[in-house]
Amino acid sequence: MTETKDTFFKPEKLSPQAKAEQTTSVAKTILASEAAARQKKTEKLRALRLAQEVPEMPAKKVKAVKKR
Repeated sequence: MTETKDTFFKPEKLSPQAKAEQTTSVAKTILASEAAARQKKTEKLRALRLAQEVPEMPAKKVKAVKKR
């Protein structure tokens, strides 16, 4: 195939189905990368939270309930 300026600067028109498939593919790729980043961040925060020392809470004093 000879390479001409028409092949470089005038891409073939895509059918509506091809455009929809391309859009869907790109959207799925973006969503997958965002989900992976969110999962990574969640795991990091969970690890940090579990690494923290849990402060011991003093036992609450139970007040006697007065009977009437």
